[in-house]
Amino acid sequence: MDIGLDLGSSRTRLFIDKKGKVLDEASVAAYNVMTNKIIAVGDEAYAMLGKTPDSIRAEFPLASGVIAQSALVEDMVHILMKHVCTSKIVMPRVVVSIPGDITEVEKRAVVNAISFFGVRRVYLIENTKVAAMGAGIDIMGPHGAMVANLGAGTSSAAILSLGGIAESKCIKVGGNKMDDEIVKYMKHKYSLVIGQPMAERCKIAIGSLVENNGEDNTFRVKGRDAIGGLPRYVDVTESEIRDVIMETAMEIVTMIKDVIENAPPELVGDIYEDGITLTGGLAKLKGFAKLIADNTGIRVTVAKEPEDCVINGCGEAIQYIGEVEKSAKMDINPLMAAY
Repeated sequence: MDIGLDLGSSRTRLFIDKKGKVLDEASVAAYNVMTNKIIAVGDEAYAMLGKTPDSIRAEFPLASGVIAQSALVEDMVHILMKHVCTSKIVMPRVVVSIPGDITEVEKRAVVNAISFFGVRRVYLIENTKVAAMGAGIDIMGPHGAMVANLGAGTSSAAILSLGGIAESKCIKVGGNKMDDEIVKYMKHKYSLVIGQPMAERCKIAIGSLVENNGEDNTFRVKGRDAIGGLPRYVDVTESEIRDVIMETAMEIVTMIKDVIENAPPELVGDIYEDGITLTGGLAKLKGFAKLIADNTGIRVTVAKEPEDCVINGCGEAIQYIGEVEKSAKMDINPLMAAY
């Protein structure tokens, strides 16, 4: 059995060869603080965020695309993979996506977390490569293609050609930082204390980076009054939230521009013809494609189902495992390492 794994800061997804995506759960683990026993993982644990007693803690064990708490990630991956690998005899080979700027120590942490389940071998591949493959882009030819993968913990952009990366950049800025900015804004402006899940719902509901033809939609944010301590709500407008998240969005735009400016001229010509493809859940934020297009002068398109491009690309990359297993000398192979 061959498996593709997208171990993201916000969501964990699993792909099985010839079956497609079989699991999509929140990257959250809830555990007992006294015994360290896992109480729940995935969506079940996400529902507990901000609602647990002192004896239980629910956390995202990955931060900015890398593992922050190894033991929690090992337990979370083990439990989630058991959902799809019911046979104890099966020792799957796993293709897992990683950020482009990950260190050797961080790579080893990812490999160890997955190996804990008892897999046969782990293959690493950069998330921009698999995002492009999942978006239906041919990265194996000499024609340049540019992808910006906008996730929860990290955002990365890369120019791809001949199965490799000609120029890339990754920053630890994404949807989670926008959520944090909304949390800070609500406390500073309205003295209202809210959690990350409420901030995320607000961003999804009315988050926008462009003017909305005179309309200013509202969203009711519920939380605790910072002064009185009692429950309270505030109706915030789309234009308010746009001002809050715009600075983070511009950091991502600047990253994309840096990649273009440092790329070989011939590849830039290809990108000018074909445009930039956006993948990742944050790509769905209203007006993001237009903001990038306005600042780069290049056509920008959002991939179909952008949040699934990375996991679908991991599934596409499974076909290259065989060449590595045979120790074949391939001139082009997108898989970067095997453990």
